Formats: sequence, structure tokens, C-alpha cells
Amino acid sequence: MTSQVSSPAEQADGAVVGEQRKAAGAKDVRRLDRVIIRFAGDSGDGMQLTGDRFTSETASFGNDLSTLPNFPAEIRAPAGTLPGVSSFQLHFADHDILTPGDAPNVLVAMNPAALKANIGDLPRGAEVIVNTDEFTKRAMQKVGYGTSPLEDGSLDGYHVHPVPLTTLTVEALKEFDLSRKEAERSKNMFALGLLSWMYHRPTEGTEKFLKSKFAKKPDIAAANIAAFRAGWNFGETTEDFAVSYEVAPAATAFPPGVYRNISGNLALSYGLVAASRQADLPLYLGSYPITPASDILHELSRHKNFGVRTFQAEDEIAGIGAALGAAFGGSLAVTTTSGPGVALKSETIGLAVSLELPLLVVDIQRGGPSTGLPTKTEQADLLQAMYGRNGEAPVPVVAPRTPADCFDAALEAARIALTYRTPVFLLSDGYLANGSEPWRIPDIEELPDLRVRFAQGPNHTLDDGSEVFWPYKRDPQTLARPWAIPGTPGLEHRIGGIEKQDGTGNISYDPANHDFMVRTRQAKIDGIDVPDVEVDDPHEARTLVLGWGSTYGPITAAVRRLRRAGESVAQAHLRHLNPFPRNLGSVLERYDKVVIPEMNLGQLATLIRAKYLVDAHSYTQVNGMPFKAEQLAAALKEAIDG
Repeated sequence: MTSQVSSPAEQADGAVVGEQRKAAGAKDVRRLDRVIIRFAGDSGDGMQLTGDRFTSETASFGNDLSTLPNFPAEIRAPAGTLPGVSSFQLHFADHDILTPGDAPNVLVAMNPAALKANIGDLPRGAEVIVNTDEFTKRAMQKVGYGTSPLEDGSLDGYHVHPVPLTTLTVEALKEFDLSRKEAERSKNMFALGLLSWMYHRPTEGTEKFLKSKFAKKPDIAAANIAAFRAGWNFGETTEDFAVSYEVAPAATAFPPGVYRNISGNLALSYGLVAASRQADLPLYLGSYPITPASDILHELSRHKNFGVRTFQAEDEIAGIGAALGAAFGGSLAVTTTSGPGVALKSETIGLAVSLELPLLVVDIQRGGPSTGLPTKTEQADLLQAMYGRNGEAPVPVVAPRTPADCFDAALEAARIALTYRTPVFLLSDGYLANGSEPWRIPDIEELPDLRVRFAQGPNHTLDDGSEVFWPYKRDPQTLARPWAIPGTPGLEHRIGGIEKQDGTGNISYDPANHDFMVRTRQAKIDGIDVPDVEVDDPHEARTLVLGWGSTYGPITAAVRRLRRAGESVAQAHLRHLNPFPRNLGSVLERYDKVVIPEMNLGQLATLIRAKYLVDAHSYTQVNGMPFKAEQLAAALKEAIDG
């Protein structure tokens, strides 16, 4: 179910699945089927850590979940200001869910800026927990509050819980030898403890995490654990929280297996490591740090034991240059970046097209142009990935659909690169990279065999009978050229950016040869074997919703919502954007209307219109945030009725 979530108060009035039970002298425990919580505060308040810990405990409990971290675009915006608000939203449920949720049921606001920046997203009746210690006159004036929202009646439509989080935290830690400022830093752990009590989350994992995180500072670890426990005890004893809530594990939402919570960047990193092991090749990453791709560099640097080598270059160009050199040397080569870095890497990507070497170009898309919105999400690099190079330089493009799917997409991108000897774009985005969901850890036997055969000796016989090595003599099925490891006797050959002669690889300025090579490189990409696109159409609809990348969750949630309302609508989602699946044209012809939601100004729609002459309708947004299911459902309903 993905319909808009009602607040705990509304669900308690009868809309909730479940039961109430009350023991003598104990608080009510009410069962919910799903909850959306948003933690919000200054970027220094630890909201991402708080949300991450609540998510980890929720995953261990067995709920299905989806998260949306939201960072300030500035490195360190002024404290207490609207641009400096950091938030973390978590949607968890006892059934299959697809998005972080449209509107929070619970907002934890650590200061006036956090309240003002987020209150507009809450439905009436939602729970609002505010840190009253921060609602000083100066702090409120800084964000435009003339009077206190806690006293002027503007929050009357919500269930407001005023909690002096800072004071309570300092009081709980008075036995520790900490300054007041040091003690105040643990208020996020107090809030986490309170919410953990409120929603019956496990606590052992968080306490173990804190001991590990502050292993070199045991006093700080003990203080954070004390604050966490104090928050739990506050919820248990205060009269302001008369009810706690249970969300049962999602027992039927997952196939059997071992699961863990995983973010998109972590899943992608694991996918790259798995691909190198399945290919029996060392993994080489040449990268320059850039938001939101840097986590991949950080993660891969931890896995030297799997033959992973990471190189933090001095700039984007050096990063991809080193990666391409590693590809020439026989490694599974990767470079990671975001949109601005792709622009800098474009010349070397063109060189990789000319050299016909396997190279993974991982683009974690963010808002642009130029520096744009470094911490916000967007899907606006598709046309850059398709055409952002000089000359005819075709490159395959693969896009994951969910955080966990980043693992499989990395394996698929590696398969294409290794099989067809080509650079491959892997287009993720900030929403997938930082968001998380449960991931079933696959068995080794389920992973594809990616092993390749390097050239071992001569592959061509000249007219005089002598045997030679031709570096551009192609496999008749894949059109891939042989991959020869430098230093192999007899396989010496010239590489470079000037056009090659077919077969021999010698420099060639012959017009006919250039025409042939351009068409051959294009034919190689066009001939890549990709699965047919699958269509979800149980009712023979007349309208098809076509998506790609991270729009999968919101689109699927919106489609489910419409079908529950009696509407007939079909859905298809593309993983392969170049080449398109071979059946895509016939699929599009079956529908009267094709609607393409994108977080750009219609880039996939432009490609679809150009290739298939289909009057595809764009529905777009570029506000740095993912679509909301309710918003998409309304737009799709209008398209169906129009």
C-alpha cells in the first residue's frame, strides 16, 4: 500500500489496522501499518546520524523501509537559518513500500528553522515534537517568526509535544565531566531514545554502535548512551506521551533470504567489487571527490583485500585518465563523478570510445548546471551521457531504479563494458545514492559469470602466410576487439586518439575507413544484447507511464494508487537507455498515450519522440527533490482523462 499515510492520531480513531491494549496502569500501545518520521535540525545537530540509527534498528526489526536524507547545499550554512536545515525522512511499514512517503506523520524539530522549513509538509493531525529550549526570541526572529508558533495558535491543527530536549539532555549527563556545550551535542541521542520508545524500536544495536564509534573516547560513548537511555525513559514516564505505537515486521513483503539495510552508493560499491570478482580482474578506481559520489571512493578504499585499488586524483581529468590506463593494463576500471565531472571527463571518454576499452563511468547525478545544487537530486545528465562528446562517440547507458538495485546495475554495466569493450555510463542520482532500503544479499551462485579471455597470440594470417596480431580484428557476434595485456610478447600495438585502420589499428586518414569505423562502433553499441522491457498492464490500459532511474518508486506508488481507485494504467521502466530494448517500439505502439515523468525538462521524452515518433507527454520537475506519489497520481489521472 502506498496511499497517503494518516497520522497516528487519525489512525487511532479507527482507520488503523490493528488493536489497542491497555494494562492496568500502563500506557496504550496502538498498532499501525506504516509511519513516516522526519528528523530536522541544524546541519550540526546530527540529524543524519539520528535518522541512520533509527533506520538501522528498523531494518533489524524486519520492517520494509525507504529513506530520504536531505542535506543543506552549503558546506556549513549559518546556524539557525532556513538554508542550514538538515533533515532525514524515514518511511517504514509492515508491508511492501516504495517511497520515503509524501508527508511525515511525525516531525522532530530541533529549532525554529527546522519547524518553519518543514511544517508545510505535514498533514493536519500529525505529531510535532519540538525542542522548546531553542525557541528563543532571537532564534525565532532569525527565521521570520514574529511571535512564538508554540503560543500563537498556528500549530493548533497538529498534536504538538513541547520537550526541552537540551535541558533534559544536560540534566541526564550532569554526572559526566562534560562542559554544557559538549553535553548539548547529545540531544540528538535523547531524541532518538524518545522516538525509539515511541515506536518500539530495538536499542541494542544503537548502544553497540555508539560504543564502537567512540571507542577511543569512552566517556563520550557513555554520555551518548546515557542520553539515549534518558530519552527512552522520558517517553516511558512522561504524561505528554500517553501512547506508543507498534509497526509489525513486514513478514510477507520479502522473499526468503538474508537482508540488510543498504544505501545506493554502498550497494553500487559492493556491485563493483562483486563484478571484479566475477570477472577475475582487479578493480581500479580513479576518482576525484565530488558530491554525491564521494562515498563510493570512501567505501572502495576499504576493500584492498579484494584486489581493489583506489586512486584519489588531483582532478577529474587525472582520475579518468588513470582509470583508462588501468583498463589498458587489464583491470576492471571505474571512474566516479557527478555532472560537472562528466563534462571534464568527456574528452577521455571519447578516447575510451576510440580505444574500445572497457571503462565504467559512474555518474551520481545532482542539480545543475555548473555547480548547481550539490546535495540535491536530479536526472538531468541523460543527454550529456548520450551525446556529450565530440564526433560520433556512442556509449551505452544503464540506470538503476532503487538503492538496492544499484548493486545489480553495477554488475550489468560491467557485463556490457567487458563483453563489448566499451565505456559504459552508469547513471544513478543523489536520491538513490543517499537513500536506503532492505537488500537481499545474493548467493554467489546467482551472480553472472563475467570472466573474459585476453588475447594470447596472433589472430590474423597475412597473404604471405605469416601470423600477426591485429588489435582491431573483431568478434563477429559482439564486434568487440581483442583485449591485449601490455607486455604480452607479440601483441604490441599502437593506441591513441587518431582514427585507426580497420583490423590493423594503424593510424588512418582514409575517408572510407573513417566512415566504416564510425558505423562499426555505432553498430557495436546498437547490437548490445539487453533484455526486453517488461510492461505491467493487468487491465489492457490505454495509457502507459514510462520511466527511468529513481522515478521508479514514486511512479509505481502512483500507479498502485490509481488502480485502487479503479483507473486502468500501464507501467514500464527502463534500465537500458542506450541501446533501448528491442521491443520498446512495439510496446509504445500499443498505447494511445505515453506519459514520461522525469526530474529534468523532458530528456527521455525527447529521445523517445525522436527515435519512435511517439507523441510522448512529459511530466517534469527540477526542484532538487524526488516526486511525491500523490502529485504523480494526480498528474497521471489528468493525462488519462484528457
